[in-house]
Amino acid sequence: MSTISPLAPASFPELPAVAGVQLATHEAGIRYTNRADLMLAVVPEGSTVAGVFTQSLCPSAPVDWCRSVIGSGRSRAIVCNSGNANAFTGAAGQTSARLTAETIANQLGVSAEEVQLASTGVIGETLPDDRLAEGLLALSTQLAPSNSAGWQAAANAIRTTDTFAKGASAEVAYANEIGGETFTVVGIAKGSGMIAPDMATMLGFVFTDAAVAPDVLQTLLSETVSKSYNRITVDSDTSTSDSVWLFATGEASDAPITSVDDPRYEGLKECVLGVNLDLSHQIVRDGEGATKFIHVTVTGAETDDAAATIALSIANSPLVKTALAASDANWGRIVMAVGKAGEKADRDSLEIRIGSELVAEKGWQAAGYSEERATEHLQNDEVSISVDVGIADGEATVWTCDLTHGYIEINAGYRS
Repeated sequence: MSTISPLAPASFPELPAVAGVQLATHEAGIRYTNRADLMLAVVPEGSTVAGVFTQSLCPSAPVDWCRSVIGSGRSRAIVCNSGNANAFTGAAGQTSARLTAETIANQLGVSAEEVQLASTGVIGETLPDDRLAEGLLALSTQLAPSNSAGWQAAANAIRTTDTFAKGASAEVAYANEIGGETFTVVGIAKGSGMIAPDMATMLGFVFTDAAVAPDVLQTLLSETVSKSYNRITVDSDTSTSDSVWLFATGEASDAPITSVDDPRYEGLKECVLGVNLDLSHQIVRDGEGATKFIHVTVTGAETDDAAATIALSIANSPLVKTALAASDANWGRIVMAVGKAGEKADRDSLEIRIGSELVAEKGWQAAGYSEERATEHLQNDEVSISVDVGIADGEATVWTCDLTHGYIEINAGYRS
């Protein structure tokens, strides 16, 4: 594995158990040696599932499989392999996907259509089905109830170029006539490069012990993905495999949430959003070669979507990102990125700030601008850029990282 990102958390968090979730990992030798590369999570009968998948027109075989089976809203398991994306692998890829689902289903005594699939790694290489099948059989015998060590092992098993395992959790409590309910949400994710999710090479697996109807769970997931994973970018590249799942086991519920009007819905949604924001920020902090975590906030846009488009134009600009890597307050590159975004902006009303420093306003450099103060802010490992485009009230924040030579080094030798 690579040297741990300088932006990594001090340690993997202590994650609680999610009632009903069992976990297993196994070293199958699909691509890596001396590390687990298979992960299995099993949920109890009656669990519901929601998924959001890449909009890439070259999706992986697992994405195709999941789209074909997730409509039922019911699932019993998800299995992920790392090292091979099983993408652009033709009929062989579809065979490997079905082999994976059927092998796990047979071991668990469930339908293959109740098994979700994920693969991550190199595109265009077929899976070694013999090693995969052997690994899956061993994997299914190693299940244990979820706990912090199990979550960490699972998060490690799904890594590719990630330099650290990613996990997050949240809880929400409700009082009721028989004492109350406490819902737990736990998520793990992987991602480091090829990161600019368009969903609805990152994967997110989120679990709760609440009981939620499938259509409500799908609404909840889609709403939180739009404000988390779809607001991050490392290198502007959307993977063939981007996927996020949310499983609800129902083990902590007295009655299911069947409507967004249920008083418990908003609290649970805030927990899921908090977990997804935490995980998505960790992905950016693990951006390949990253040395800075960058907030880009755009206000004054025509709509919130327009603000997000402008913010992503800034966050995806190689010129902006390399300037930030060098702590160079070259704010003209930010102007450039706003101008090319294709959304309405008023040049003579535009305001740009680096940290708290007002850089530009009224179509010109701000009168009191200090490049020294701006540069001082850019020397931090957490940086903020704010732009008001002077049109209306739309606003959005996206998160990105700088672009360093380390990104080239990692990706020039990724397959070796």
